[in-house]
Amino acid sequence: MTARIHILMYHRVGDFPDRMPTHRGQYCHLPRFKAQMGMLRRLGYPVISLDTAVAGLRGETELPPRAVALTFDDAYVDFLEHAAPVLAEHGYPACVYAVAGKLGGHSDWVAPEGLSPAPLMNAAQLKEVQAMGFTVGSHTLSHPRLATLDSAASITRELADSRKVLQDVLGSPVEHFCYPYGSHDLRAVEAAAAAGYLTGTTCLRAAATPADDLLTLPRKAVHQGTTAFGLFWKLLARNAYKSAPIRRNPLPA
Repeated sequence: MTARIHILMYHRVGDFPDRMPTHRGQYCHLPRFKAQMGMLRRLGYPVISLDTAVAGLRGETELPPRAVALTFDDAYVDFLEHAAPVLAEHGYPACVYAVAGKLGGHSDWVAPEGLSPAPLMNAAQLKEVQAMGFTVGSHTLSHPRLATLDSAASITRELADSRKVLQDVLGSPVEHFCYPYGSHDLRAVEAAAAAGYLTGTTCLRAAATPADDLLTLPRKAVHQGTTAFGLFWKLLARNAYKSAPIRRNPLPA
């Protein structure tokens, strides 16, 4: 069987009991999050770190069957308040992607979409998350749609400078990157490689396999309405791409 891993994409976790009219992928109600993590435990889905996933996709180690990795975009304060205690209870690793130019600020990029900006973790909170054993990755400096930027220099700045900022804050290498909105093109992928990232995650829905470019890994979004059973179904059934992924040619060895 081909090695593969299911990378799950979350944003906010907290008190969101009412159905949002739009952008439901931005929210996960805490009771549902607890049920989802409990389902992974009960059904024996091993939750692994992105570093372990990379080693498995490279063939350096054997991926456990049905492996899952957890990612959280934007580094909201509610990750630390709500998601982290649940993950710690289960001993689950996760990667949190921080917007380096907005540490301690708010997610103002959601306002044009009719959503309320929410608080983002500051430097001390990111260091706390790291001390808890979670991985901190980069989500650019300002959360732009990279594929729409006119200048390759602007793309490079968003990727390279965000990595430098976060490494200065954390005092350790930042090796994982996430494209905001999933927006990426070959320029962005090459900029991620030049900046020194090990992985880049997208919003393309599929299971990741060794055939994927490590800098354009697919993920499966968890929406506000996703129940524990719904997550189980995503893991079982939604494993093939709907559209062709971007891959560097040739792929690095």
